[in-house]
Amino acid sequence: MVKYELPKLPYAYDALEPHIDAKTMEIHHTKHHQAYTNGLNTALESLSSELQNMELTKLLSSLDKVPENVRGAVNFHGGGYDNHTLFWNNMKPNGGGTPGGKVSDAIKSVFGSFDTFKEKFSKDSGAIQGSGWGWLAYNPATKKVEFTTMPNQTSPRTKGLIPLLGLDVWEHAYYLKYQNRRPDYITAWWNVVNWDEVENRLSKV
Repeated sequence: MVKYELPKLPYAYDALEPHIDAKTMEIHHTKHHQAYTNGLNTALESLSSELQNMELTKLLSSLDKVPENVRGAVNFHGGGYDNHTLFWNNMKPNGGGTPGGKVSDAIKSVFGSFDTFKEKFSKDSGAIQGSGWGWLAYNPATKKVEFTTMPNQTSPRTKGLIPLLGLDVWEHAYYLKYQNRRPDYITAWWNVVNWDEVENRLSKV
C-alpha cells in the first residue's frame, strides 16, 4: 500500500511574513496537514490493493469506485492532503503581482481581465459559509479555466477539474493573525501567490 508522508514546505515557516505569520504556518503544516496525512493512510487501509496503489489525484477523481462506507474519509482526508500540498506550493516569498504567459491569457479569455478575476476570486472565497476553498481550475471538457468554491476539503478533482490555484479559507489558515477578518487574510494572500507554479501546472494540462 502507498504510505503517504507529510511533504516538506519549500520555504521556512516565517518566509511568508508579514502576510501569513510563522506560527500559523507551523501549526497549519505540522498539525492540520499531518492529520489529513494520517487520516488518508488510515482510510486507504480499508480499500482494495488496486485502489490503495492508485495515484491520489486519480482516486479523488474516481470516488464512485471507493466503497461508500469509506468514501467520505477518502474524500475528506485525501482532499485535505492533496489540497494542502498544492497550497504550500501555490505560495512563495516575494510572490504576488500579476500572472503572465498562458495563465494570463487563460484568465483574460474567461474573465475579461485579471482584476475582474481577482475580485471574483476574493469575493466568492470570502463568502464561503463555514470552511472551504476557492479555486482557479482547468476544465478539460471546456478547455478553459474557471473559478469554483469547494466545501470543507473536497477536491476540485471530484468535479473533473484540475486545480491550478487554491486558497484555504478554513479558520485555521488565518485566525491567529487575522481573527475573524477573512477578507484581510485574502487581501494579504495575493502578495504571496506563486504564479510560476500556477503557470507550470497549466502548461502540464
